Amino acid sequence: MKIFIVGGAGYIGSTLVPQLLKYGHEVIVLDNFMYHQTSLLNCCYDEKLIIINGDSRNKALVAEHVKTVDAILPLACLTGAPLCSKDPSGAKSTNFDAITMLLELRNKNQWIIFPTTNSGYGVGEKDIHCTEETPLRPVSLYGKLKVEVEKILLSSENTITLRFATVFGISPRMRLDLLVNDFTYRALNDRYLVLFEASFKRNYLHIRDATSAFIFCLFGNSEAVHHAIFVSAPHGSLDDLDAADDGYGYECFGGFGTNNISDLLGGYAPGTIVSEFPTGLAQHIPANSDLVVQIHYAPLSTDQIDLSSINVFFLFILGSKYLIFFIIKII
Repeated sequence: MKIFIVGGAGYIGSTLVPQLLKYGHEVIVLDNFMYHQTSLLNCCYDEKLIIINGDSRNKALVAEHVKTVDAILPLACLTGAPLCSKDPSGAKSTNFDAITMLLELRNKNQWIIFPTTNSGYGVGEKDIHCTEETPLRPVSLYGKLKVEVEKILLSSENTITLRFATVFGISPRMRLDLLVNDFTYRALNDRYLVLFEASFKRNYLHIRDATSAFIFCLFGNSEAVHHAIFVSAPHGSLDDLDAADDGYGYECFGGFGTNNISDLLGGYAPGTIVSEFPTGLAQHIPANSDLVVQIHYAPLSTDQIDLSSINVFFLFILGSKYLIFFIIKII
């Protein structure tokens, strides 16, 4: 999959981009690097990554790259009430106008996954916890812009919005203005904390969980994919079956359509933990074999699109001619 991340060098983007690259996806990052950050240095060598220094409000620049991708993640934002109050014009053009422009430029088959904020709920009430059904009553300009653009997005096809709690955790583009990060920094350096409204309650979300939410929205469809199994076959032995089916791969029921396959090499079901062969234990795959993946779909009453990305990771020991083990994961 090819993904366009606007604001991809920011707090969330610089954590998400390396994960997407690791899973084999192509990523285009557009960022104005307003903080002069070097947050993508750890992955800028990757040939699957394109980095563009530019403004999310530049329509010609955005249009040039939107047309080439499968999904769009608008992360560019003037984040937080204080920053938006300081520059209301910039807040509207970045947090609202640039998002609606993306909606205008993309085609309806391209997904937009947009992070919004729990600031949209406004001032909380004692002993009442917000849910997705709680009315949105934003107070700040930041919250109002997020809520308005969320309404527009959700009225369009193929859009998802994520109402994140206050994010915290380590990122290559570190932010110390976020409460948990700030408390941790001050506790370590100042050795004390000053608490305002000590009885106030707020929800929090680790940045790794935030990036996992994006990955799940992009690829996770465990409702459709029940499980996958892996075998090997002599090179080219399944080409006739593949060629006879107009779709990608070929359909078969109750087997692989041939007996000329190996024993089961491994398998994976969404939501299970990836396992590895113990050290010293392996299965031999003959040279030049084809790896065959069979995906089993759950019986559903509605049509589903399979967005799974299957990654097979190999580990070789230097000097050995055998495959030691491989890890299978379906995102």
